[in-house]
Amino acid sequence: MASGYTQQDIAKMAAEIESLRSQLAAKEEVVSNLESEVVKLESNITNLESNVTSLESNITSLESNITSLETNVTTLETDVTKLESHISKLEYELTWLRKKLFGKMSERFINSDPDSRQLDIFGEQLSDNEREELERAAAQEQELITRTVTANKPRTPRKDISFENLRIEETTIEPEGINFEEYVCIGTEETNRLAYKPAEFFVKRTIRKKYALKNQLTELEDEEEKRPSVVIAPLPDSPIHKCMADTSLLTEIIIQKYLYHLPFHRQIARFGDLGVRISSSTVGDWFSQSCELLRPLYDHLRRRVLSTDYIQVDESTLPVIDNEKRRAVKGYLWVVRNPDNGEVFFHYDRGSRSEKTALTLLHGFNGAIQSDGYQVYKRFEALDGKLMLGCWAHARRKFDEALAENKKLATEALLQIQSLYAIEREADETGATPEQRRELRRTKAYPVLVTFEKWLYDNYTTLLPQSRTAKAISYTYSIFPKLSRYHLNGRYRIDNNLVENAIRPLAIGRKNYLFCGNADAAIRAAMIYSLLGSCNAAGVNPSEWLEDVLSNIYSYTKEGRNLEELLPHLWKK
Repeated sequence: MASGYTQQDIAKMAAEIESLRSQLAAKEEVVSNLESEVVKLESNITNLESNVTSLESNITSLESNITSLETNVTTLETDVTKLESHISKLEYELTWLRKKLFGKMSERFINSDPDSRQLDIFGEQLSDNEREELERAAAQEQELITRTVTANKPRTPRKDISFENLRIEETTIEPEGINFEEYVCIGTEETNRLAYKPAEFFVKRTIRKKYALKNQLTELEDEEEKRPSVVIAPLPDSPIHKCMADTSLLTEIIIQKYLYHLPFHRQIARFGDLGVRISSSTVGDWFSQSCELLRPLYDHLRRRVLSTDYIQVDESTLPVIDNEKRRAVKGYLWVVRNPDNGEVFFHYDRGSRSEKTALTLLHGFNGAIQSDGYQVYKRFEALDGKLMLGCWAHARRKFDEALAENKKLATEALLQIQSLYAIEREADETGATPEQRRELRRTKAYPVLVTFEKWLYDNYTTLLPQSRTAKAISYTYSIFPKLSRYHLNGRYRIDNNLVENAIRPLAIGRKNYLFCGNADAAIRAAMIYSLLGSCNAAGVNPSEWLEDVLSNIYSYTKEGRNLEELLPHLWKK
């Protein structure tokens, strides 16, 4: 060939050219792809720039909100400062007002000289109309009709079992396996074991023989009378007419319920175990008729207690079935006690705890009345012939409840109250007479009373009104004149615990029989608790007393004898 290129060289160059074209196409595709990616990236950058702009706008808005909130906070802080200032002013005014209400400064305090306080039982001055209204209300209603708290009191030592009054069954045992001809008896050794025999029912049969004259009528030689043709011994009096129950059984039914708190239905179950079936209605009738026999005796007891010049009064709940509401409602039993001899009576008046009931209950009584801080008794302060006494045990409980809240102040109060009880303990241990006890209180207790009252006044205004400590101080201070009057007479007790002890059997019984079936049942319960409580105070065996009274009260009434002889404190077996 002229050009000098062979056919082989041309083919080789064509192949290289085709390879270069292929490479160029590949490079162009790569470039195209890169251009596409660039476009996408540019679009993303645009979106990001838009988002950044939006975020910057939100940040600006938030910064504006924060500025506004800071302004509001500043305003609120200013308002709080104003309110705190106002509260401080109100607290100052409240303190001043509370002082005025709590007591008229030093004029409210008891006199520092104990001899200047008089035994005044003539009350506050009332208008004639007010006095007539009170007396009239009481008269109308009348027609309708403690364990003493001592610090570190030693425990009572356990007493040995006493069986001196029990029947003794003796069994003599001889040693076995010895020749008695070789021994001589040198004495005996005794071992006692307390045995028990279950209760037993038995029939008490009375047989009365009849006698008839051989001749139906025989004239007496020296008299105009004629002998009866038939003679029979009279049947002994029965407390309940045509009642199958002996006085021993009636006594057991009453004692088991009101002394040992065994409800009637449980007693009936026990009777069944002993082989005697008695219906609940029969037991209820026996009980109600027994109470009717005892009612005059209860009335005598009530009059005796109210005829004294010093009583203690308290109340306790007694659930009673309300037939209209068909459920048990909370009623109240009032209890009045003669602290000098322990005679006590319970009173039920439709379950009321009102002032009207209190006026009715104590209508005609003149003397000292010791009670807790219940507001109803405050009315008696205004009545002639009545001197109100307080109960230090109730005040002590208030401070005891406040110990967990304010140990410092509560302890200070308890220590001062404790010192008053220590003086009473000193009088008890020395066997002080009432006059000696009064002098001991005048010289030792009264200075404590004066100091304590001022302590109450000074500390009350430093406390929140709703705190337990403040409530304890308020309670004690509000009745302090009543609390401090016990020093006036050595017969007066420092607290009302003895009457609370009289209520304790009621509280125990309430847990067992739960409620009284009706108002009549509540009245009967009041009667029985009164009589059994007086037995306890007189140291009289209640079972022996009740059986004797049920056996003889009918004859006392029939013969017009003085029923007071049957009261526990006057009863002679």
